[in-house]
Amino acid sequence: MERPCPIGIYSAPIGLAMKAGRPTTYNRDTLMTAALLVAERDGYQRMSRDAIAQAANCSPTLISRYFGTMPSLRRDVIRAAIARGNHVVLAQGLAARDTHAAKAGPLLKAAALKALML
Repeated sequence: MERPCPIGIYSAPIGLAMKAGRPTTYNRDTLMTAALLVAERDGYQRMSRDAIAQAANCSPTLISRYFGTMPSLRRDVIRAAIARGNHVVLAQGLAARDTHAAKAGPLLKAAALKALML
């Protein structure tokens, strides 16, 4: 389900920045990019619907509609971090002993832990 939206997401230090401008719709991928940026900035365990909604310039209700509960949002964020190779968020998930982060491949885990030490 797509919804019209304005979006204003700040740029991320590792290249996950979104294009400036006004996309015509919200979609799960756009909101997930905002969630990954917030997880990097605030920490995987401390991210909130409000912070993600603020980064995506939408309501927290829309975040809940797409991702459901906070545990399911955290699960989806870790899965997206693995799929997109986001070492910072994956390292935070590993440090938090997240079961989904533990499913990442050994090379990705090693790169994430190395990123954590930098």
